[in-house]
Amino acid sequence: MIEIDNLTIRFGAGQVPVVRNASLAISKGTAFGLVGESGCGKSTVLRAISGLNPNYQGRIKLDGNILNRQRDRSFFRHVQMVFQDPYGSLHPRKTIRSQLKEPLRNQGISTRSVDMDAVLRTVGLEPSLSYRFPHQLSGGQRQRVAIARALVLEPSVLLLDEPTSALDVSVQAEILNLLDDLRKERGLTYLLVSHDLAVVSHMCSRVAIMEGGEIIEQVDITRLRKGAVEHPYSQRLLRASKMYGKRPAVSIDS
Repeated sequence: MIEIDNLTIRFGAGQVPVVRNASLAISKGTAFGLVGESGCGKSTVLRAISGLNPNYQGRIKLDGNILNRQRDRSFFRHVQMVFQDPYGSLHPRKTIRSQLKEPLRNQGISTRSVDMDAVLRTVGLEPSLSYRFPHQLSGGQRQRVAIARALVLEPSVLLLDEPTSALDVSVQAEILNLLDDLRKERGLTYLLVSHDLAVVSHMCSRVAIMEGGEIIEQVDITRLRKGAVEHPYSQRLLRASKMYGKRPAVSIDS
């Protein structure tokens, strides 16, 4: 569903690349994790795929088709993004119902063609919440709204940028389980960016590990859980995750 070939990204002519020669392939209907420490280039890759950063070298393909640098409107019918901070990604002065309708308006689709109450129920929210504003919801509820907004257009791909890192530990597992259920029910393809190996282990079947703008290793989740990684950085990252693993809502061995 998604292919990246020799992706290189610079923030300005002559600058050192922040992503270098990154390549990966994600099968349709699967969840793929992109992990590494903060600043390694994970979210930059995600922004290039989403069209938020068109200044890249290399090739990005969606369902076998090479994407133009400037995405056309139809692209967003198929690919949607869920951002890290659900409060920052929602308009503070618009009701939830209004924001759920916005993707439809952008695509020239009648807002009456979609049952907004059903969309909210899909993500575990009561329809009565649709008349509230973001500040009147909890962090977990706001992220459910962000997921609902991404689903309104019935895309085939969701790009997930640290979707639980801004949430309380108590609700992280709920959001991860919701995303997992939605993927299975709808046949969605996920690219999940995270620094948390426990989250990736819970969600994904395959993982790419980044260091300093490069993808240094790709492994399936079984090998990751067994600690069967080869690159020294991957081994250090795994050890650090297990030391930190007393905190996550989901275990890397789950």
